Amino acid sequence: MIIELGHFALILALFVACLQAAIPLVGAHRRWPGWMAVAEPAAIAQFLLIAASFAALTYAFVTSDFSVRLVVLNSHTDKPLLYKITGVWGNHEGSMLLWVMIVALFGAAVAWFGDNLPPTLKARVLAVQAMIGVAFLAFVLFTSNPFLRMGVPPFNGQDLNPLLQDPGLAFHPPFLYLGYVGLSMTFSFAVAALIEGRVDAAWGRWVRPWTLAAWVFLTIGIGLGSWWAYYELGWGGFWFWDPVENASFMPWLIAAALLHSAIVVEKREALKSWTILLAIIAFGFSMVGAFITRSGVLTSVHAFATDPERGVFLLAILAVFMMGALTLFAARAGVMQAKGVFGVVSRESALVLNNILLAVAAFVVFFGTLWPLVAEMAFDRKLSVGAPFFNAAFTPFMVALGLVLPVGAMLSWKRARARRVLRALAPAFVLAVAVGALAWAMQSGRSALGPVGMFLAAWLVSGAAVDLWSRTGRGAGRLARLTRLPRADWGKSVAHAGFGVTIAGISAMLAWQAEDIRVMQEGDTLELSGYTLRLDEVHREQGPNYVATVATLTLGQDGREIGTMRPEKRVYPVAQMPTTEAALDNGFLRDIYVAIGDPQDGGGWAVRSYYKPLANWIWGGAILMALGGFISLSDRRFRVAAGARKVPQGVPAE
Repeated sequence: MIIELGHFALILALFVACLQAAIPLVGAHRRWPGWMAVAEPAAIAQFLLIAASFAALTYAFVTSDFSVRLVVLNSHTDKPLLYKITGVWGNHEGSMLLWVMIVALFGAAVAWFGDNLPPTLKARVLAVQAMIGVAFLAFVLFTSNPFLRMGVPPFNGQDLNPLLQDPGLAFHPPFLYLGYVGLSMTFSFAVAALIEGRVDAAWGRWVRPWTLAAWVFLTIGIGLGSWWAYYELGWGGFWFWDPVENASFMPWLIAAALLHSAIVVEKREALKSWTILLAIIAFGFSMVGAFITRSGVLTSVHAFATDPERGVFLLAILAVFMMGALTLFAARAGVMQAKGVFGVVSRESALVLNNILLAVAAFVVFFGTLWPLVAEMAFDRKLSVGAPFFNAAFTPFMVALGLVLPVGAMLSWKRARARRVLRALAPAFVLAVAVGALAWAMQSGRSALGPVGMFLAAWLVSGAAVDLWSRTGRGAGRLARLTRLPRADWGKSVAHAGFGVTIAGISAMLAWQAEDIRVMQEGDTLELSGYTLRLDEVHREQGPNYVATVATLTLGQDGREIGTMRPEKRVYPVAQMPTTEAALDNGFLRDIYVAIGDPQDGGGWAVRSYYKPLANWIWGGAILMALGGFISLSDRRFRVAAGARKVPQGVPAE
């Protein structure tokens, strides 16, 4: 009965979304307050209905209701409760239900917190958001129904993919979707502004919090996915340039560009066309990610589904929304004339350069991701574009971005004196050069990657600190004024510093890690970058729904024992799939990483071990970037649109 209620709630949500997409739009056009007022209760009702549907599916997973086909395919009675719950979105149908629920959640958030918006703009934003909901609700109900029943329920299920039975990946999809789908709100604001024919400073102020929230959630989601790949897959890497990884990274880059571009619209009423275009493209990349993940056109270990028919449906949704939005963009080009004039040396110019670097980097990733598909379709050639291409083509843009950020953040609006800014940043530059020189002197190889990365990291972190300090003025009391700076200033500096910390971690790991792969017998010892690892024993353990081969190794340094490591090789009998559980000895300056492989014919076990300098700085930097975003969001100026004119119901906003 609960399953049928969940299915009915989803169908009802589709009808509500249709009403929300049509009635407020007509009301805004005709200036009918009653029709515009439908948008808010409809948005809230749509969210509550989809949330009820999602709760019904969660109930089916928690109670192991094997009369539901999706539960049979993705759960098992012996599975821990956490993974029964996360199994709800650990599959195509459930993940799409989560997708549409988040679309509705953002619409309801505008209804709850958008009191500062003009009524016509608010009605149009909620109507466009509902159109997105209609498209994806139809996709779920007609091609990916999560509530299908089994004719003859089995006694047990087929279990969730073992790779997904991990805390890191359990929370990775919800955060990623909050970012992915959150960009639908920036798309809705852009299309609503085009319909309304007004893009101004107030619009830039309204769209920034939604963009920032989506970017923060994407940062957390990508960071969790990278952390999971690092310790779970057993290969010791944190990024593989996999098509699905790239599908989440491209919207992140475009959202970062959009966030900075919206600042120029708000402060100077410039870059209007570019900002609207970025808002459209950002959500377009999110839908490209959904297409890549679920169509099967590109091979990926992260893919949810490989159904070409679903891929065609998603491609049609992408085409309709992108073509419609870009056509409207072309038709409204005349209303997006820039008002602010700025010099070559100015904050605006620095943000334009920032946008160019981020956008080109995103399109480099886009080209590399889709080129194998284009080559196969157009030239009948099977190609693979891997890490060497992405590292060579993508890295220069990030290096340039790192060089520009501290300078651009301190330039004045309209016209700036570069000499004054460079003089203020001179101590930061000297420190960065010293750190880079120290890294060069200490490394044993000749690669420039490590020293350049350390220079950029020190430049970004110290530059962010100088930027904050420069805002305290002169004379006594600067420390007190530092604590009273707006939270948005603190958030920007923390996020920029986090970017630097991540660059330090990536550079150090790629340049200076050490690897050892060998077959070890019990009692054998190996040397790894000043540490010793002794294999003490290997035994089997029974888990809740798996059997594990567990190795015990003693970690030593300078003749003394400093820890015990227990890597595992698990086999899930129901899914007939093995997984690797690496053992990590974490430190502030390094990780020792050990993974155990299969037993060898001549006796012993394959053991892969790594010394990884500054590994945790990668995810520490991601945490700082997300924290900076949250600090900025807590600034009252982000929650209350400065200069927003309260418009009575029914009064034209133009």
